[in-house]
Amino acid sequence: IRKKLGEEAVELLLAPKREEMIYEGADLLYHLLVLLVFEDIPFRELEAELARRHQQPGTAEASGDPD
Repeated sequence: IRKKLGEEAVELLLAPKREEMIYEGADLLYHLLVLLVFEDIPFRELEAELARRHQQPGTAEASGDPD
């Protein structure tokens, strides 16, 4: 599952057009969800982590920095 997730991430990064990015992004998200289920990690834990990062001043996530 992890290997497939990595492959999908690379395909998304290499997608040259918006439509292909959407397609590959959907694949990446799907395989991430499969991995989370396999590892018994509820999606709400990812949501909570993102919320925590968004609330921390000085983090790249909080500042909106995409890198």
